[in-house]
Amino acid sequence: MNVSDYAFGDSKKYEGSSEFVKLRYHMGPVLTTNITVHTIWYGRWERNQKKIIREFINSISAVNSPRPSVAAWWRTVQLYTDQTGANISKTVRLGQEKNDRFYSHGKSLTRLSIQSVIKSAITARTKPLPINPRSGLYLLLTADDVYVQDFCTSVCGFHYFTFPSLVGYTLPYAWVGNSEKLCPGQCAYPFAVPAYIPNMKPFKSPNSDVGVDGMISVIGHEMAELATNPLANAWYAGQDPTFPVEIADLCEGIYGTGGGGSYTGQVLDAHDGATYNMNGIRRKYLVQWVWSHVLNYCTGPNALDH
Repeated sequence: MNVSDYAFGDSKKYEGSSEFVKLRYHMGPVLTTNITVHTIWYGRWERNQKKIIREFINSISAVNSPRPSVAAWWRTVQLYTDQTGANISKTVRLGQEKNDRFYSHGKSLTRLSIQSVIKSAITARTKPLPINPRSGLYLLLTADDVYVQDFCTSVCGFHYFTFPSLVGYTLPYAWVGNSEKLCPGQCAYPFAVPAYIPNMKPFKSPNSDVGVDGMISVIGHEMAELATNPLANAWYAGQDPTFPVEIADLCEGIYGTGGGGSYTGQVLDAHDGATYNMNGIRRKYLVQWVWSHVLNYCTGPNALDH
């Protein structure tokens, strides 16, 4: 989450069960009612880029996707409960969208100005986004020419909640950026490779868009953590709620059995040579695994022990 959400390096990668992981429930709410994702497209986006991302979100609740499926990946997230024993919702649907084509808050955003972008979207004169504090999830996606505070140096995405003093409401939100121009080796790995890993060829991306295919795993990461820790007081490890280690942090960089370090784990090859590990409704995606508190290790729908 917060600052270290999608951090680089191997410090938080545990593929097997681990005594070091003390993931605890801190009694706060999780998203147990139908989750509606309201998307803000910040900057210029191509139609096909939007389609790739929309279909990923729609695939979370799709029942008929081929195995291994995005919906089966979400089932690990669903196992988490609140203090009444209610599970996280299996229903995730696309809500309304807002286009911010003209970079209303500029091409360099801070964490606070991200909240201002969300405020503009929910207070717009025409077609404002609905205000849905209980089951809304606000997804701010920035185009490949937008810089965001800490982007590339320590994060590829993060989630938090809006401050009532700034936005008027407490709304769980996530930001994810398209890294294709700024730092694909950091944020679209393994579809691009950082300079410090010599002699490694990038994998072919399943939807022929390195930046957007790289975003998909980060979007999955942030949505899983928003569902299980929307107000920073539910499921996380560590003593500090402002720097929590959450269910996707624990499995960062792991996409298949045996994964860890710079090795993705065992993944699948599409007919065209692209790399993926799960199926959406029609498309293929590569999405990192998440921590199962039932199994006490990272898992995903393409695990070899399934």
